[in-house]
Amino acid sequence: MKLYKFSLALMLGIGSLTSCSDKLDLINPNQQTSGTFGYTANDLEECIIACYNHIRMEGTYARVGYNIDVMRGDEAWNASQVWYLPFDDLNEPITDEIGQWSWRDWYYTINVCNFVLDRTQGDNLSDQIKRIKGQALFIRALAYYNLAGYYQNPALITDYKDYSSLDGLYASNKQEGDEDGFAQYDRVLDQVEADFSEAMTLLPSRDTGGEWAKGRATCGAAAGYYARTLMVRHKYSEALTVLKAIINGQYGTYKLMENYGDNFREGPQYENNAESLFEVQFLDYGSQGTDDEWTPVNTSANATQGHAIESNYGPGDCGGWADISASPWLYNLFKQERTTNGTLDPRLYWTIGTYENDWERFEYGNVCYTQTMTPDEFIVTNNNYGGLPVAKYTNLRTGLYDKVITGLHCGINLRLMRYSDVLLRAAECENEVNGPTADAFKWINQVRNRAGLADLNASKFDTKDKLFEQIANVERPKEFGCEFGRGFDLIRWGFFYNDGRIHQLWEHGAVNFWTKAKYEDGSIDFTPKDPVDEPNCDKSTYDSYKPGHEFLPIFQGTLNDNANLTGNSANNNTDNSVYFSRNGWTVHPVVNLSK
Repeated sequence: MKLYKFSLALMLGIGSLTSCSDKLDLINPNQQTSGTFGYTANDLEECIIACYNHIRMEGTYARVGYNIDVMRGDEAWNASQVWYLPFDDLNEPITDEIGQWSWRDWYYTINVCNFVLDRTQGDNLSDQIKRIKGQALFIRALAYYNLAGYYQNPALITDYKDYSSLDGLYASNKQEGDEDGFAQYDRVLDQVEADFSEAMTLLPSRDTGGEWAKGRATCGAAAGYYARTLMVRHKYSEALTVLKAIINGQYGTYKLMENYGDNFREGPQYENNAESLFEVQFLDYGSQGTDDEWTPVNTSANATQGHAIESNYGPGDCGGWADISASPWLYNLFKQERTTNGTLDPRLYWTIGTYENDWERFEYGNVCYTQTMTPDEFIVTNNNYGGLPVAKYTNLRTGLYDKVITGLHCGINLRLMRYSDVLLRAAECENEVNGPTADAFKWINQVRNRAGLADLNASKFDTKDKLFEQIANVERPKEFGCEFGRGFDLIRWGFFYNDGRIHQLWEHGAVNFWTKAKYEDGSIDFTPKDPVDEPNCDKSTYDSYKPGHEFLPIFQGTLNDNANLTGNSANNNTDNSVYFSRNGWTVHPVVNLSK
């Protein structure tokens, strides 16, 4: 007790000697700046959480940033004929601010990543700091991968110190001597490759990462995206090496889930599963907050932390916004081949919400949410225009809810890369490098067999062009139908730069409008399921396509604010086939696989 009193007196005495001359400088933990924050591992862990938070914003993956690419593809169309219509028709105006939302939100993400990377420099990094740096590199690369795939020539900002001046903030997307926007496109993709490649060396695998790895970027995720990026510029041999390493377990253990539907349900028993290389984390409905956090500027501590993909896909009669429908081409593609047991491909159940006799005893049966479907009562996406409801990344088939909870409330994690993608990409690269080999068929058949389909008859695909056609327009649409990424694929394959492929896209995107009233009074005799004759249809989503508009234009307001930026091919109506041909790339000719 005496010792305690002596110590207290000593401390008070020291305080009295110094308090008159020195001021005690304290940092308010609630008012830190970039000059005081980010110098400890704990600070940087918080920054990484912020990086992940930004990939579930409106313009990244929570709604618009995801759905724009779904619309750009040929597997879906805009049933509302309002929201997303310019993206579906590939004629987004330069004055439409919605087209800028992805630009805005990905640069928010890049800003935080650059801050983390500024604080994690040096050679002797601890294991914790390596993981932090690896995640920041992965997310920054993911941001620029999306920006390049949407806007062609985004500005490249990689040093946080550049934010200290307006020159850094108002970065340029053009250098002296650039012929077109693809010079910047290549520079950005070079950086994406470098970031993913370095992240592969810093991050643990899902096996070694254990619980830490659930929901986070791992070396397997980085490797998968590195291969994707290589394939954008037809570096098939390099990509094949990486994809083979993933298949062989070098970057963690992955396998196909036995039940395809387990990739599209919410809940810890399904999410971050053995098939998932990377997915965006959303809170399950019922555990969310109340505030829809649409943009980075209205961040809320009580955010729902869900996504609105379901709201856009959901049928109007079930409370959805009724915007996006599956194309009749995709539906009928599923109907062309049955399983070895004579049943429909189970992937159709989880992709498109139609009544089928086969579903009477399958999973949750013929349900649209909890509404029982009947063979003579068509449930369409939009009551004014029809459309086959998209089931994927909604609760249409999960049996959990009776209607769409609109807004940012869907809790199903978006699986951005699955192991099936690794297998089909490996088959594509093998075919490009070596032709239709046994390995290519082996990887394709693994995906087919999971769905109950028979092995491909190799003798029917004896040329590179035939097997490519099967991969691009049969295997991938049935496995990934109405998921993000199809638009990216159409660009890298050069489908916009070949007359035969453009006509094929018109056929795939053809739709007829359908209403119950017109069907019942005999004004129309077709159903929403029927194949569509492209020359005689109501519209095709590619009717208004003009060269260069496979990319989104850079918003005019952004160009006005930054004089260092120049427009891209969509701003200038530039034909990008020149870039394709000068690289020596060829577009595979259309092959009729039915012959």
